[in-house]
Amino acid sequence: MADQPKQINFTIIPEDDPDDRRRTYSNFCSIAHTPFDFTLTFCEVMPLSEKEIREAESEHVVRAPVRAKIVVPVQFIPNLINALQEHMRVYSESYSNVGWNKGGPIH
Repeated sequence: MADQPKQINFTIIPEDDPDDRRRTYSNFCSIAHTPFDFTLTFCEVMPLSEKEIREAESEHVVRAPVRAKIVVPVQFIPNLINALQEHMRVYSESYSNVGWNKGGPIH
């Protein structure tokens, strides 16, 4: 039994720095990887004006400010995926009767 890894339960307590309580909104995430890590680039994409739509159609570019760029080791990704899937499952069960969460495509 000594070969089994020990499980450690812990609670994350944020520092009392007011800047740590700041939240950053993002509604788009770009993902890239190397053999060693994954880079998650979070951006905020705002609704486009008619002019911006025309420019995007001709240039094939939509500009979106980067809100955060996070690099994590490859070993971190399976736990991140599992945590996101579990939270999505609980979220779906909790809000299954909400009108905008009844399935169908989201555009």
